[in-house]
Amino acid sequence: MWHKSTYSPSGGDCVEVREHENGAEVRDTKHRELGALAFDTDQWVTLIASVTH
Repeated sequence: MWHKSTYSPSGGDCVEVREHENGAEVRDTKHRELGALAFDTDQWVTLIASVTH
């Protein structure tokens, strides 16, 4: 299931994430037709760790 980032404003410029057992995908809600960026589990964990420190 996709969920909106808590850092996205309420005006519609949003980032959504779908986490799953193999990693995660990230997409722009204004351009869903362009697809999503896919991250495997190691990449996702590294990305989250780097942006939360």
